[in-house]
Amino acid sequence: MSATTAADTDAAGSPTTYNLAFVISDGGACTPEWDGMYAIGDTAVKSRVSALKKSGARVRVSFGGASGKELASTCDNASGLAAAYGAALDAAGSTQADFDVEGAQLTDSDSVALRSEAIALLQKKRPGLTVSFTLPVMPSGLDAEGLALLESANDHSVDVSTVNIMTMNYGSSYADDMGDYAITSAEAAHEQLQKVFGLSAADAWQGLALTSMIGVNDVDNETFGLSDAAQVREFAEKKGVAWVSMWSTFRDRQCEEGSATAGDAATDCSGVNQSAGAFAKAFAG
Repeated sequence: MSATTAADTDAAGSPTTYNLAFVISDGGACTPEWDGMYAIGDTAVKSRVSALKKSGARVRVSFGGASGKELASTCDNASGLAAAYGAALDAAGSTQADFDVEGAQLTDSDSVALRSEAIALLQKKRPGLTVSFTLPVMPSGLDAEGLALLESANDHSVDVSTVNIMTMNYGSSYADDMGDYAITSAEAAHEQLQKVFGLSAADAWQGLALTSMIGVNDVDNETFGLSDAAQVREFAEKKGVAWVSMWSTFRDRQCEEGSATAGDAATDCSGVNQSAGAFAKAFAG
């Protein structure tokens, strides 16, 4: 969900944790900002975070994302990067950090190594800090770059609590059931996590999370419907995965009739017929 802008569907489904997106670089220095535009101490953001916490939910700070520059690509050293991550966590009053690494950031081996080193430093200073990675996935599982990132985390002794796979935007050749694709992706990633981290089957499920892009995806022919959300929730409950979530709360509503975005991957609506908050409720059960 957006850390800077409220949506009337934020509370739908009574979330236990809100993933606040995204903290990135200000562009050229080791300075963390929300969306690369708002200071981490921005009063409006603080007010929003406070309101979210009043519901009893926790907040997780997500670093990176598909746009802008992740801090690991603009900070010069691990200690400075760790300090930048810590400052953002403190501003949100959070002990949960998620690192959404995709696109060019995932293939940049230097920033991958620097990030791992910084997270390890941060966890030494903050023993209660939980760390998750959000990574792209295919029905065949995590790609080589995603696995290399997890191996880097292992090599730097990062304690990874969860790997959150983005079950979305597979490609134009994937035009079948999105719920089935999400499950196939999870099963493949589950096997990979057992190997990378040396986990039992049960522990690997507990260390896996699924995030789906609701409604119309960015790739043609991919639409994740309400029945897919229910299917994924039932699968997750059966396997005991860490969590299921969606991209995103501000898309969890029907596009206005006649809107140019209806039927396309809009930023503020799903592109499918639904009531407001229906996907959040479907994931909640």
